[in-house]
Amino acid sequence: MSFTDKAKMKAQEMSGMAKERIGDVTDNERLRAEGASEQSAARARQAGQDVKQAGRDVKDAFEK
Repeated sequence: MSFTDKAKMKAQEMSGMAKERIGDVTDNERLRAEGASEQSAARARQAGQDVKQAGRDVKDAFEK
């Protein structure tokens, strides 16, 4: 995964955190849910990339 992909996922996660906190402060349930959803999506993408990288590492270990 490239640095820009990691940065985009982190930016999406941070944006979600901000939306969720603004929703908490303003008591806006829709904004709170939207923020939580963005965070979850970014974390899921990151987990998928981590699994993909772990698979590559295992493959490389067996090729040596």
